Amino acid sequence: MTAPARSRTSADLIRAEEPVLAHNYHPLPVVVARAEGAWVEDVEGRRYLDMLAGYSALNFGHRHPALVEAAHRQLDRLTLTSRAFHNDRLAEFAERLAQLTGQDMVLPMNTGAEAVESGIKVARKWAYDVKGVPADRATIVVAADNFHGRTTTIVSFSTDETARSGFGPFTPGFRVVPYDDLAALEEAVDETTAAVLIEPIQGEAGVIVPRDGYLAGVRELTRRRNCLFVADEIQSGLGRTGRTLAVDHEDVEPDVVLLGKALGGGIVPVSAVVGRREVLGVLNPGEHGSTFGGNPLAAAVGTAVVELLETGEFQHRADTLGAVLRDGLTRLVGRGVVGFRSRGLWAGVDVDPAIGSGREISERLMREGVLAKDTHGSTIRLAPPLTVTEDELLGALASFEKVLAV
Repeated sequence: MTAPARSRTSADLIRAEEPVLAHNYHPLPVVVARAEGAWVEDVEGRRYLDMLAGYSALNFGHRHPALVEAAHRQLDRLTLTSRAFHNDRLAEFAERLAQLTGQDMVLPMNTGAEAVESGIKVARKWAYDVKGVPADRATIVVAADNFHGRTTTIVSFSTDETARSGFGPFTPGFRVVPYDDLAALEEAVDETTAAVLIEPIQGEAGVIVPRDGYLAGVRELTRRRNCLFVADEIQSGLGRTGRTLAVDHEDVEPDVVLLGKALGGGIVPVSAVVGRREVLGVLNPGEHGSTFGGNPLAAAVGTAVVELLETGEFQHRADTLGAVLRDGLTRLVGRGVVGFRSRGLWAGVDVDPAIGSGREISERLMREGVLAKDTHGSTIRLAPPLTVTEDELLGALASFEKVLAV
């Protein structure tokens, strides 16, 4: 008989996963059992400061009281109807999310990858119905080193061989150009281009922040060449960078914004495509859908997330504490850190490979009670919950300094 989880150690549980879980992740050897705010606790009761926040899915920390309360209230009333019927929570969610993002319409989905796939479909439909691109000829221009998800269509335009290798044949209709290169983008856009799809800041690539003016340049180019600007804000949006959206740093208004992760408050998967009416309005009944998209529980939690962001408190915290993070990392340059990029409470930190790989550094941080995650070689991603305190952040930076000195 399998022992109940409460009587099994972290080592027991890690061993138990090996034969029954597909090996599509390589997690750090910590088994989280409880969490609150910026802290998690493992099976044995050891506490860790969460400096990853579920890749921005936990922007408001673990079990934020307002979000938990919203979920509990809705659980007692109604959880799912499917979109075969209306529900009493969806209208408010859509209204407030559209207003928060400065857009007109909302297409609710569940996961980030679904939002990207939906954005691709909407862009293609717009190209055929509005722009007049010949049938099945629409193209979408994307950036190298992108990360938009791992479905077969999305990995078709990835430049990460780990994500691509073994999963072909690949979906046609995409052109890849270097990130932060307006000249290359200009050359790739033609009369078949439905959209330019980019991350305002590339997360998986190592928190790559483009030069000032790049996003404004993408907006100007897409308007001039009559194609859509689709901004994937699934990781960068909803307060992470010190603004509601990362594009807000350049006062740019895309035609379509893709949202996810933090939109579900760390409680339920919630994503959305938000956009101008003349773009999302191309969809007709039966052309796209999701059984769980826009379900009452997701809409209730999503509305509570929007309510937190409407105050501006979390954007301000990310901006203010982002300066603390930036200053702390600046002091580590030349002392184990060879460089970093940051925007708000989000940083990609390049560690001297002689000190250790990103995985090794992450394991050392874990032993110091700090959870972070590597990406690509010796780069560490830092993305604490926006609820983190200055003292907690300084403590994490002190731990980082300590493991770099080992």
